[in-house]
Amino acid sequence: MPSSKDQIALDRLQVILEINNSIASNLDLYDLLRSVSVSVRNALHSDAAGVALPEGEHLRLYTLDFPGAVGAAREGLLIPIEGSMLGDVFLTGQAAQHNISQEAQIPMETTERLKFGCACPLVGRHRTLGVLSVARVEDKPFSEEDLALLIQISKQVAIALDNSLAYQEINQLKEQLSREKVYLEDEIRSEMQFEDIVGNSSVLRSVLQQVEIVAPTDSTVLIYGETGTGKELIARAVHDLSSRKARAFVKLNCAAIPTGLLESELFGHEKGAFTGAIAQRIGRFELAHGGTVFLDEIGEIPLELQPKLLRVLQEREFERLGGSRTLRSDARLIAATNRDLAAMAQENKFRPDLYYRLNVFPIRVPSLRERAEDIPLLVRHFVQQFSRRMGKTVDSVPADTMNALAGYHWPGNIRELQNVIERAVIVTQGPVLKVAMAEFANAPKVSSLTHPASTPSGSGPKEERGSMRKVLEETEREQIVRALEQANWVISGPMGAAAKLGMKRSTLQARMQKLGIQITRTGADRPS
Repeated sequence: MPSSKDQIALDRLQVILEINNSIASNLDLYDLLRSVSVSVRNALHSDAAGVALPEGEHLRLYTLDFPGAVGAAREGLLIPIEGSMLGDVFLTGQAAQHNISQEAQIPMETTERLKFGCACPLVGRHRTLGVLSVARVEDKPFSEEDLALLIQISKQVAIALDNSLAYQEINQLKEQLSREKVYLEDEIRSEMQFEDIVGNSSVLRSVLQQVEIVAPTDSTVLIYGETGTGKELIARAVHDLSSRKARAFVKLNCAAIPTGLLESELFGHEKGAFTGAIAQRIGRFELAHGGTVFLDEIGEIPLELQPKLLRVLQEREFERLGGSRTLRSDARLIAATNRDLAAMAQENKFRPDLYYRLNVFPIRVPSLRERAEDIPLLVRHFVQQFSRRMGKTVDSVPADTMNALAGYHWPGNIRELQNVIERAVIVTQGPVLKVAMAEFANAPKVSSLTHPASTPSGSGPKEERGSMRKVLEETEREQIVRALEQANWVISGPMGAAAKLGMKRSTLQARMQKLGIQITRTGADRPS
Protein backbone atom coordinates (compact mmCIF):
# COMPACT_ATOMS: atom_id res chain seq x y z
CA MET A 1 0.00 0.00 0.00
CA PRO A 2 1.45 3.43 -0.92
CA SER A 3 1.86 5.98 1.86
CA SER A 4 -0.40 9.02 2.03
CA LYS A 5 2.39 11.22 0.67
CA ASP A 6 2.95 8.85 -2.24
CA GLN A 7 -0.78 8.72 -2.86
CA ILE A 8 -0.94 12.52 -3.03
CA ALA A 9 1.95 12.52 -5.51
CA LEU A 10 0.18 9.90 -7.64
CA ASP A 11 -3.06 11.87 -7.55
CA ARG A 12 -1.28 15.00 -8.69
CA LEU A 13 0.48 13.17 -11.50
CA GLN A 14 -2.93 11.87 -12.53
CA VAL A 15 -4.26 15.44 -12.58
CA ILE A 16 -1.35 16.62 -14.73
CA LEU A 17 -1.93 13.68 -17.10
CA GLU A 18 -5.63 14.57 -17.39
CA ILE A 19 -4.79 18.19 -18.19
CA ASN A 20 -2.23 17.06 -20.78
CA ASN A 21 -4.86 14.88 -22.43
CA SER A 22 -7.33 17.78 -22.32
CA ILE A 23 -4.81 20.10 -23.95
CA ALA A 24 -4.00 17.56 -26.66
CA SER A 25 -7.64 16.90 -27.51
CA ASN A 26 -8.88 20.51 -27.76
CA LEU A 27 -7.93 22.83 -30.60
CA ASP A 28 -10.55 25.51 -29.92
CA LEU A 29 -9.29 28.11 -27.43
CA TYR A 30 -12.51 28.30 -25.42
CA ASP A 31 -12.96 24.52 -25.22
CA LEU A 32 -9.32 24.15 -24.16
CA LEU A 33 -9.49 26.70 -21.32
CA ARG A 34 -12.94 25.54 -20.23
CA SER A 35 -11.69 21.98 -19.87
CA VAL A 36 -8.61 23.19 -17.97
CA SER A 37 -10.81 25.18 -15.55
CA VAL A 38 -12.90 22.11 -14.73
CA SER A 39 -9.81 19.91 -14.19
CA VAL A 40 -8.05 22.49 -12.01
CA ARG A 41 -11.13 23.06 -9.83
CA ASN A 42 -11.42 19.34 -9.16
CA ALA A 43 -7.68 18.84 -8.63
CA LEU A 44 -7.39 21.58 -6.00
CA HIS A 45 -10.75 20.84 -4.35
CA SER A 46 -11.82 24.41 -4.90
CA ASP A 47 -15.24 25.92 -5.57
CA ALA A 48 -14.25 28.04 -8.56
CA ALA A 49 -11.55 28.02 -11.22
CA GLY A 50 -11.08 30.17 -14.25
CA VAL A 51 -8.76 31.72 -16.79
CA ALA A 52 -8.62 35.51 -17.31
CA LEU A 53 -7.10 37.11 -20.42
CA PRO A 54 -6.06 40.77 -20.81
CA GLU A 55 -8.29 43.25 -22.60
CA GLY A 56 -7.14 46.88 -22.39
CA GLU A 57 -6.93 47.95 -18.75
CA HIS A 58 -8.92 44.91 -17.58
CA LEU A 59 -8.73 41.15 -17.40
CA ARG A 60 -11.73 39.43 -18.94
CA LEU A 61 -12.85 36.18 -17.27
CA TYR A 62 -12.63 34.09 -20.44
CA THR A 63 -13.68 30.79 -18.84
CA LEU A 64 -15.14 30.05 -15.40
CA ASP A 65 -16.13 26.80 -13.69
CA PHE A 66 -18.12 27.82 -10.60
CA PRO A 67 -21.18 25.58 -10.08
CA GLY A 68 -22.29 27.41 -6.91
CA ALA A 69 -22.07 30.97 -8.30
CA VAL A 70 -24.97 33.30 -7.49
CA GLY A 71 -24.45 35.31 -10.69
CA ALA A 72 -21.91 38.00 -9.85
CA ALA A 73 -19.09 35.80 -11.15
CA ARG A 74 -19.66 34.88 -14.79
CA GLU A 75 -17.78 34.37 -17.99
CA GLY A 76 -17.07 37.67 -19.73
CA LEU A 77 -16.75 39.62 -16.47
CA LEU A 78 -14.20 42.44 -16.62
CA ILE A 79 -11.82 42.65 -13.65
CA PRO A 80 -9.65 45.79 -13.32
CA ILE A 81 -5.93 45.11 -13.50
CA GLU A 82 -5.20 47.85 -10.99
CA GLY A 83 -6.34 46.97 -7.47
CA SER A 84 -7.06 43.25 -7.86
CA MET A 85 -5.12 40.10 -6.99
CA LEU A 86 -5.44 38.79 -10.55
CA GLY A 87 -4.14 42.10 -11.85
CA ASP A 88 -1.15 42.04 -9.49
CA VAL A 89 -0.30 38.48 -10.58
CA PHE A 90 -0.59 39.51 -14.24
CA LEU A 91 1.64 42.58 -13.81
CA THR A 92 4.32 41.02 -11.58
CA GLY A 93 4.37 37.57 -13.16
CA GLN A 94 4.46 36.01 -9.67
CA ALA A 95 1.98 33.50 -8.21
CA ALA A 96 0.10 34.65 -5.12
CA GLN A 97 -2.45 33.63 -2.48
CA HIS A 98 -5.10 35.92 -1.08
CA ASN A 99 -7.25 35.88 2.04
CA ILE A 100 -10.40 37.29 0.48
CA SER A 101 -12.43 37.21 3.70
CA GLN A 102 -10.06 39.72 5.28
CA GLU A 103 -9.56 42.00 2.27
CA ALA A 104 -12.01 41.72 -0.61
CA GLN A 105 -10.70 43.73 -3.55
CA ILE A 106 -13.61 43.62 -6.00
CA PRO A 107 -17.40 43.49 -5.36
CA MET A 108 -17.76 40.10 -7.03
CA GLU A 109 -15.64 38.43 -4.33
CA THR A 110 -17.94 39.66 -1.56
CA THR A 111 -21.14 38.84 -3.44
CA GLU A 112 -20.02 35.28 -4.14
CA ARG A 113 -18.86 34.84 -0.47
CA LEU A 114 -15.36 33.79 -1.49
CA LYS A 115 -12.89 33.20 1.36
CA PHE A 116 -9.54 32.29 -0.19
CA GLY A 117 -7.98 32.70 -3.63
CA CYS A 118 -4.86 31.46 -5.39
CA ALA A 119 -3.57 32.58 -8.80
CA CYS A 120 -0.66 31.94 -11.20
CA PRO A 121 0.46 33.87 -14.27
CA LEU A 122 0.33 32.12 -17.66
CA VAL A 123 3.72 33.13 -19.02
CA GLY A 124 4.25 32.59 -22.75
CA ARG A 125 7.37 32.86 -24.86
CA HIS A 126 7.44 36.65 -25.00
CA ARG A 127 4.78 37.95 -22.59
CA THR A 128 2.30 37.15 -19.85
CA LEU A 129 -0.78 35.77 -21.57
CA GLY A 130 -3.25 35.68 -18.69
CA VAL A 131 -3.95 34.34 -15.21
CA LEU A 132 -5.10 30.92 -13.98
CA SER A 133 -6.91 31.18 -10.64
CA VAL A 134 -8.87 29.14 -8.12
CA ALA A 135 -11.02 30.17 -5.15
CA ARG A 136 -12.83 28.59 -2.22
CA VAL A 137 -16.04 29.44 -0.42
CA GLU A 138 -15.23 27.18 2.54
CA ASP A 139 -12.93 28.51 5.24
CA LYS A 140 -9.88 26.51 4.16
CA PRO A 141 -6.80 28.34 2.83
CA PHE A 142 -4.71 26.96 0.00
CA SER A 143 -1.49 25.21 1.03
CA GLU A 144 1.99 25.60 -0.36
CA GLU A 145 1.52 22.23 -2.07
CA ASP A 146 -1.64 23.54 -3.71
CA LEU A 147 0.26 26.58 -4.96
CA ALA A 148 3.11 24.39 -6.25
CA LEU A 149 0.64 22.21 -8.17
CA LEU A 150 -1.09 25.24 -9.64
CA ILE A 151 2.27 26.63 -10.78
CA GLN A 152 3.14 23.32 -12.44
CA ILE A 153 -0.24 23.20 -14.19
CA SER A 154 0.03 26.84 -15.28
CA LYS A 155 3.28 26.13 -17.14
CA GLN A 156 1.56 23.47 -19.24
CA VAL A 157 -1.49 25.64 -19.81
CA ALA A 158 0.69 28.62 -20.81
CA ILE A 159 2.41 26.60 -23.54
CA ALA A 160 -0.92 25.41 -24.90
CA LEU A 161 -2.44 28.91 -24.64
CA ASP A 162 0.53 30.48 -26.43
CA ASN A 163 0.23 27.99 -29.28
CA SER A 164 -3.55 28.37 -29.42
CA LEU A 165 -3.39 32.17 -29.56
CA ALA A 166 -0.75 32.01 -32.30
CA TYR A 167 -2.90 29.55 -34.26
CA GLN A 168 -5.98 31.72 -33.70
CA GLU A 169 -4.13 34.83 -34.92
CA ILE A 170 -2.90 33.01 -38.03
CA ASN A 171 -6.38 31.67 -38.68
CA GLN A 172 -7.92 35.13 -38.27
CA LEU A 173 -5.38 36.60 -40.69
CA LYS A 174 -6.16 33.86 -43.21
CA GLU A 175 -9.88 34.53 -42.86
CA GLN A 176 -9.28 38.28 -43.15
CA LEU A 177 -7.25 37.79 -46.32
CA SER A 178 -9.89 35.44 -47.69
CA ARG A 179 -12.68 37.95 -47.01
CA GLU A 180 -10.62 40.79 -48.49
CA LYS A 181 -9.89 38.68 -51.58
CA VAL A 182 -13.60 38.02 -52.15
CA TYR A 183 -14.47 41.66 -51.53
CA LEU A 184 -11.72 42.98 -53.80
CA GLU A 185 -12.71 40.55 -56.56
CA ASP A 186 -16.25 41.92 -56.32
CA GLU A 187 -14.86 45.45 -56.48
CA ILE A 188 -12.78 44.63 -59.55
CA ARG A 189 -15.82 43.13 -61.25
CA SER A 190 -17.96 46.15 -60.42
CA GLU A 191 -17.91 49.16 -62.73
CA MET A 192 -15.78 52.03 -61.54
CA GLN A 193 -16.96 55.62 -61.77
CA PHE A 194 -13.50 56.79 -62.89
CA GLU A 195 -10.13 55.26 -63.48
CA ASP A 196 -8.21 58.35 -62.40
CA ILE A 197 -8.71 61.90 -61.20
CA VAL A 198 -8.95 64.12 -64.27
CA GLY A 199 -8.48 67.88 -64.15
CA ASN A 200 -5.93 70.61 -63.63
CA SER A 201 -7.98 73.49 -62.21
CA SER A 202 -6.72 75.39 -59.19
CA VAL A 203 -9.65 74.29 -57.02
CA LEU A 204 -9.00 70.63 -57.82
CA ARG A 205 -5.27 71.00 -57.19
CA SER A 206 -6.11 72.51 -53.81
CA VAL A 207 -8.23 69.46 -52.94
CA LEU A 208 -5.45 67.08 -54.00
CA GLN A 209 -2.97 68.98 -51.84
CA GLN A 210 -5.27 68.42 -48.85
CA VAL A 211 -5.42 64.72 -49.74
CA GLU A 212 -1.61 64.50 -49.77
CA ILE A 213 -1.47 66.17 -46.36
CA VAL A 214 -4.01 63.99 -44.55
CA ALA A 215 -3.44 60.63 -46.30
CA PRO A 216 -0.29 59.53 -44.34
CA THR A 217 -2.11 60.07 -41.04
CA ASP A 218 -4.84 57.85 -39.60
CA SER A 219 -7.17 60.79 -38.97
CA THR A 220 -10.86 60.59 -39.83
CA VAL A 221 -11.70 62.46 -43.05
CA LEU A 222 -15.10 64.01 -43.84
CA ILE A 223 -15.65 64.75 -47.53
CA TYR A 224 -18.29 67.31 -48.47
CA GLY A 225 -19.67 67.92 -51.92
CA GLU A 226 -22.69 67.85 -54.15
CA THR A 227 -23.95 64.58 -55.60
CA GLY A 228 -21.84 63.37 -58.51
CA THR A 229 -18.70 65.39 -57.74
CA GLY A 230 -16.48 62.33 -57.19
CA LYS A 231 -16.33 62.08 -53.40
CA GLU A 232 -15.61 58.35 -53.54
CA LEU A 233 -12.69 58.97 -55.87
CA ILE A 234 -11.19 61.41 -53.35
CA ALA A 235 -11.71 58.83 -50.58
CA ARG A 236 -9.89 56.21 -52.67
CA ALA A 237 -7.04 58.66 -53.24
CA VAL A 238 -6.70 59.15 -49.46
CA HIS A 239 -6.60 55.37 -48.97
CA ASP A 240 -4.13 54.78 -51.84
CA LEU A 241 -1.71 57.37 -50.49
CA SER A 242 -1.86 56.01 -46.93
CA SER A 243 0.08 53.23 -45.21
CA ARG A 244 -3.13 51.15 -45.37
CA LYS A 245 -3.16 50.93 -49.17
CA ALA A 246 -2.23 47.22 -49.13
CA ARG A 247 -5.37 46.39 -47.13
CA ALA A 248 -9.05 46.58 -48.06
CA PHE A 249 -10.95 49.72 -49.02
CA VAL A 250 -14.48 48.80 -47.90
CA LYS A 251 -17.32 51.08 -48.92
CA LEU A 252 -20.97 51.37 -47.91
CA ASN A 253 -23.65 53.78 -49.10
CA CYS A 254 -25.68 54.42 -45.94
CA ALA A 255 -28.64 55.74 -47.95
CA ALA A 256 -28.88 52.56 -50.04
CA ILE A 257 -29.37 50.18 -47.09
CA PRO A 258 -32.72 49.84 -45.26
CA THR A 259 -32.52 51.28 -41.74
CA GLY A 260 -33.23 47.92 -40.12
CA LEU A 261 -30.28 46.27 -41.89
CA LEU A 262 -27.73 49.07 -41.59
CA GLU A 263 -26.43 47.97 -38.18
CA SER A 264 -25.86 44.45 -39.50
CA GLU A 265 -24.03 45.83 -42.56
CA LEU A 266 -21.75 47.97 -40.39
CA PHE A 267 -21.04 45.64 -37.49
CA GLY A 268 -22.18 42.19 -38.62
CA HIS A 269 -24.57 39.80 -36.88
CA GLU A 270 -24.57 36.40 -35.22
CA LYS A 271 -26.59 33.46 -36.44
CA GLY A 272 -30.17 33.79 -35.19
CA ALA A 273 -29.81 37.47 -34.26
CA PHE A 274 -33.05 38.22 -36.12
CA THR A 275 -35.49 36.56 -38.47
CA GLY A 276 -33.60 35.51 -41.58
CA ALA A 277 -30.14 35.54 -39.93
CA ILE A 278 -29.36 31.94 -40.89
CA ALA A 279 -25.59 32.37 -40.66
CA GLN A 280 -23.02 34.61 -39.05
CA ARG A 281 -22.19 37.74 -41.07
CA ILE A 282 -19.02 39.81 -40.94
CA GLY A 283 -19.62 43.59 -40.83
CA ARG A 284 -17.81 46.26 -42.82
CA PHE A 285 -15.70 47.47 -39.87
CA GLU A 286 -14.52 43.93 -39.15
CA LEU A 287 -13.80 43.34 -42.82
CA ALA A 288 -11.78 46.57 -43.06
CA HIS A 289 -9.49 45.75 -40.11
CA GLY A 290 -6.15 47.36 -40.94
CA GLY A 291 -7.68 49.12 -43.96
CA THR A 292 -10.24 51.85 -44.63
CA VAL A 293 -14.02 52.08 -44.29
CA PHE A 294 -15.72 54.58 -46.61
CA LEU A 295 -19.25 55.52 -45.51
CA ASP A 296 -21.02 57.50 -48.21
CA GLU A 297 -24.13 59.56 -47.37
CA ILE A 298 -23.29 59.36 -43.67
CA GLY A 299 -25.95 61.95 -42.90
CA GLU A 300 -28.55 59.23 -43.53
CA ILE A 301 -27.48 57.10 -40.55
CA PRO A 302 -30.41 57.01 -38.07
CA LEU A 303 -29.95 58.65 -34.68
CA GLU A 304 -30.34 55.39 -32.75
CA LEU A 305 -27.35 53.86 -34.57
CA GLN A 306 -25.05 56.86 -34.23
CA PRO A 307 -23.83 56.09 -30.65
CA LYS A 308 -22.52 52.71 -31.81
CA LEU A 309 -20.66 54.38 -34.68
CA LEU A 310 -19.25 56.93 -32.23
CA ARG A 311 -18.01 54.10 -30.02
CA VAL A 312 -16.16 52.53 -32.95
CA LEU A 313 -14.45 55.85 -33.68
CA GLN A 314 -13.50 56.54 -30.07
CA GLU A 315 -12.89 53.09 -28.56
CA ARG A 316 -12.21 51.03 -31.72
CA GLU A 317 -14.57 48.33 -30.45
CA PHE A 318 -18.06 46.99 -31.15
CA GLU A 319 -20.28 43.91 -30.86
CA ARG A 320 -21.98 42.06 -33.66
CA LEU A 321 -25.76 42.30 -33.66
CA GLY A 322 -27.04 39.54 -31.38
CA GLY A 323 -23.58 38.86 -29.93
CA SER A 324 -21.95 39.61 -26.58
CA ARG A 325 -18.27 39.31 -27.50
CA THR A 326 -16.48 42.63 -27.89
CA LEU A 327 -14.53 42.93 -31.14
CA ARG A 328 -11.88 45.46 -32.05
CA SER A 329 -11.31 47.06 -35.43
CA ASP A 330 -8.29 49.05 -36.55
CA ALA A 331 -10.10 50.59 -39.50
CA ARG A 332 -9.72 54.18 -40.66
CA LEU A 333 -12.99 55.95 -41.36
CA ILE A 334 -13.56 58.22 -44.34
CA ALA A 335 -17.09 59.62 -44.53
CA ALA A 336 -18.84 61.62 -47.25
CA THR A 337 -22.05 63.61 -47.40
CA ASN A 338 -23.88 66.11 -49.57
CA ARG A 339 -25.75 67.46 -46.55
CA ASP A 340 -24.88 70.17 -44.02
CA LEU A 341 -24.06 68.08 -40.95
CA ALA A 342 -23.39 71.16 -38.80
CA ALA A 343 -26.92 72.45 -39.45
CA MET A 344 -28.33 68.97 -38.86
CA ALA A 345 -26.51 68.81 -35.52
CA GLN A 346 -28.00 72.15 -34.47
CA GLU A 347 -31.46 70.87 -35.40
CA ASN A 348 -30.89 67.63 -33.40
CA LYS A 349 -31.09 65.56 -36.58
CA PHE A 350 -27.50 64.41 -36.16
CA ARG A 351 -25.54 63.84 -32.94
CA PRO A 352 -23.20 66.81 -32.30
CA ASP A 353 -20.56 64.60 -30.63
CA LEU A 354 -20.47 62.31 -33.68
CA TYR A 355 -20.29 65.31 -36.01
CA TYR A 356 -17.29 66.73 -34.12
CA ARG A 357 -15.62 63.31 -34.16
CA LEU A 358 -16.15 63.00 -37.92
CA ASN A 359 -15.15 66.57 -38.76
CA VAL A 360 -11.47 66.09 -37.90
CA PHE A 361 -10.23 66.90 -41.41
CA PRO A 362 -12.97 68.18 -43.73
CA ILE A 363 -12.38 68.23 -47.49
CA ARG A 364 -14.82 70.00 -49.79
CA VAL A 365 -14.98 68.66 -53.35
CA PRO A 366 -15.90 71.48 -55.78
CA SER A 367 -18.86 71.17 -58.12
CA LEU A 368 -18.20 70.86 -61.84
CA ARG A 369 -19.41 74.43 -62.51
CA GLU A 370 -16.65 75.64 -60.14
CA ARG A 371 -14.01 73.91 -62.24
CA ALA A 372 -15.35 74.56 -65.74
CA GLU A 373 -11.81 74.64 -67.15
CA ASP A 374 -11.58 70.90 -66.43
CA ILE A 375 -14.61 70.05 -68.61
CA PRO A 376 -12.65 69.70 -71.91
CA LEU A 377 -10.23 67.28 -70.23
CA LEU A 378 -13.09 65.29 -68.72
CA VAL A 379 -14.93 65.16 -72.06
CA ARG A 380 -11.86 63.75 -73.82
CA HIS A 381 -11.27 61.30 -71.01
CA PHE A 382 -14.81 59.93 -71.14
CA VAL A 383 -14.87 59.85 -74.94
CA GLN A 384 -11.69 57.78 -74.93
CA GLN A 385 -12.95 55.54 -72.13
CA PHE A 386 -16.33 54.74 -73.67
CA SER A 387 -14.93 54.46 -77.20
CA ARG A 388 -12.47 51.83 -76.07
CA ARG A 389 -15.16 49.99 -74.11
CA MET A 390 -17.59 49.96 -77.06
CA GLY A 391 -14.96 49.16 -79.68
CA LYS A 392 -15.41 52.47 -81.51
CA THR A 393 -13.00 55.07 -82.82
CA VAL A 394 -14.20 58.51 -81.74
CA ASP A 395 -11.27 60.89 -81.62
CA SER A 396 -12.69 64.33 -82.33
CA VAL A 397 -15.08 66.69 -80.52
CA PRO A 398 -16.42 69.65 -82.53
CA ALA A 399 -15.57 73.08 -81.11
CA ASP A 400 -19.25 74.13 -80.89
CA THR A 401 -20.04 70.96 -78.98
CA MET A 402 -17.15 71.50 -76.57
CA ASN A 403 -18.21 75.12 -76.03
CA ALA A 404 -21.78 74.06 -75.24
CA LEU A 405 -20.60 71.37 -72.82
CA ALA A 406 -18.20 73.77 -71.11
CA GLY A 407 -20.90 76.42 -70.76
CA TYR A 408 -23.56 74.14 -69.28
CA HIS A 409 -24.10 74.37 -65.51
CA TRP A 410 -24.18 70.56 -64.88
CA PRO A 411 -26.50 70.21 -61.86
CA GLY A 412 -25.61 66.49 -61.77
CA ASN A 413 -21.89 67.32 -61.90
CA ILE A 414 -19.36 64.79 -63.25
CA ARG A 415 -21.82 61.90 -63.12
CA GLU A 416 -24.19 63.79 -65.43
CA LEU A 417 -21.35 64.68 -67.80
CA GLN A 418 -20.25 61.06 -67.86
CA ASN A 419 -23.76 59.91 -68.75
CA VAL A 420 -24.09 62.51 -71.52
CA ILE A 421 -20.79 61.44 -73.10
CA GLU A 422 -21.66 57.74 -72.81
CA ARG A 423 -24.98 58.39 -74.57
CA ALA A 424 -23.21 60.44 -77.25
CA VAL A 425 -20.62 57.72 -77.92
CA ILE A 426 -23.42 55.16 -78.25
CA VAL A 427 -25.19 57.12 -81.01
CA THR A 428 -22.02 58.34 -82.76
CA GLN A 429 -21.25 56.67 -86.09
CA GLY A 430 -17.81 57.80 -87.18
CA PRO A 431 -14.81 59.60 -85.67
CA VAL A 432 -16.61 62.84 -84.69
CA LEU A 433 -18.61 62.88 -81.44
CA LYS A 434 -22.31 63.62 -81.91
CA VAL A 435 -24.01 65.17 -78.90
CA ALA A 436 -27.73 66.00 -78.80
CA MET A 437 -27.44 69.77 -78.35
CA ALA A 438 -31.15 70.47 -77.78
CA GLU A 439 -30.95 69.83 -74.05
CA PHE A 440 -28.17 72.42 -73.67
CA ALA A 441 -29.68 75.15 -75.86
CA ASN A 442 -31.91 76.83 -73.27
CA ALA A 443 -30.09 75.74 -70.12
CA PRO A 444 -28.56 78.33 -67.77
CA LYS A 445 -24.86 78.91 -68.37
CA VAL A 446 -21.99 78.55 -65.93
CA SER A 447 -21.18 82.26 -66.13
CA SER A 448 -24.70 83.33 -65.19
CA LEU A 449 -24.71 80.96 -62.22
CA THR A 450 -21.28 81.66 -60.79
CA HIS A 451 -20.61 85.25 -61.88
CA PRO A 452 -23.96 86.96 -62.46
CA ALA A 453 -22.43 90.42 -62.57
CA SER A 454 -19.52 89.58 -64.86
CA THR A 455 -21.37 90.19 -68.15
CA PRO A 456 -21.81 93.88 -69.10
CA SER A 457 -25.41 94.96 -69.57
CA GLY A 458 -24.78 95.92 -73.18
CA SER A 459 -23.33 92.56 -74.23
CA GLY A 460 -25.61 90.13 -76.01
CA PRO A 461 -25.60 86.37 -76.66
CA LYS A 462 -23.12 86.61 -79.55
CA GLU A 463 -20.60 88.57 -77.47
CA GLU A 464 -21.01 86.15 -74.57
CA ARG A 465 -20.48 83.10 -76.80
CA GLY A 466 -17.45 84.73 -78.38
CA SER A 467 -15.93 85.47 -74.98
CA MET A 468 -16.62 81.92 -73.81
CA ARG A 469 -15.05 80.48 -76.97
CA LYS A 470 -11.97 82.61 -76.43
CA VAL A 471 -11.63 81.37 -72.85
CA LEU A 472 -12.01 77.75 -73.95
CA GLU A 473 -9.46 78.11 -76.74
CA GLU A 474 -6.99 79.69 -74.35
CA THR A 475 -7.55 76.87 -71.85
CA GLU A 476 -7.02 74.26 -74.55
CA ARG A 477 -3.91 76.07 -75.79
CA GLU A 478 -2.45 76.09 -72.27
CA GLN A 479 -3.10 72.36 -71.86
CA ILE A 480 -1.42 71.52 -75.17
CA VAL A 481 1.64 73.67 -74.47
CA ARG A 482 1.98 72.15 -70.99
CA ALA A 483 1.83 68.64 -72.47
CA LEU A 484 4.45 69.60 -75.07
CA GLU A 485 6.74 70.92 -72.36
CA GLN A 486 6.36 67.69 -70.34
CA ALA A 487 7.08 65.62 -73.48
CA ASN A 488 10.17 67.70 -74.32
CA TRP A 489 8.39 69.00 -77.44
CA VAL A 490 7.86 65.52 -78.88
CA ILE A 491 4.39 64.99 -80.38
CA SER A 492 4.22 61.28 -81.25
CA GLY A 493 5.35 58.13 -79.47
CA PRO A 494 4.35 56.56 -76.12
CA MET A 495 5.88 59.46 -74.15
CA GLY A 496 4.80 62.16 -76.61
CA ALA A 497 2.34 65.00 -76.03
CA ALA A 498 -0.42 63.25 -78.01
CA ALA A 499 -0.28 60.24 -75.69
CA LYS A 500 -0.32 62.48 -72.61
CA LEU A 501 -3.46 64.24 -73.89
CA GLY A 502 -5.14 61.01 -74.96
CA MET A 503 -5.25 62.11 -78.62
CA LYS A 504 -4.05 60.77 -81.92
CA ARG A 505 -0.98 62.48 -83.35
CA SER A 506 -2.96 63.79 -86.36
CA THR A 507 -5.72 65.17 -84.09
CA LEU A 508 -3.19 67.02 -81.93
CA GLN A 509 -1.43 68.48 -84.96
CA ALA A 510 -4.78 69.69 -86.32
CA ARG A 511 -5.62 71.35 -82.99
CA MET A 512 -2.17 72.96 -82.82
CA GLN A 513 -2.61 74.33 -86.34
CA LYS A 514 -6.05 75.74 -85.51
CA LEU A 515 -4.79 77.33 -82.28
CA GLY A 516 -1.65 78.68 -83.95
CA ILE A 517 0.85 76.67 -81.89
CA GLN A 518 4.18 76.06 -83.63
CA ILE A 519 7.23 74.20 -82.28
CA THR A 520 10.54 76.04 -82.69
CA ARG A 521 14.02 75.39 -81.40
CA THR A 522 13.26 77.31 -78.23
CA GLY A 523 9.90 75.73 -77.51
CA ALA A 524 6.40 76.68 -78.67
CA ASP A 525 5.36 79.90 -80.37
CA ARG A 526 1.84 81.19 -79.73
CA PRO A 527 -0.07 83.80 -81.68
CA SER A 528 0.08 87.22 -80.11
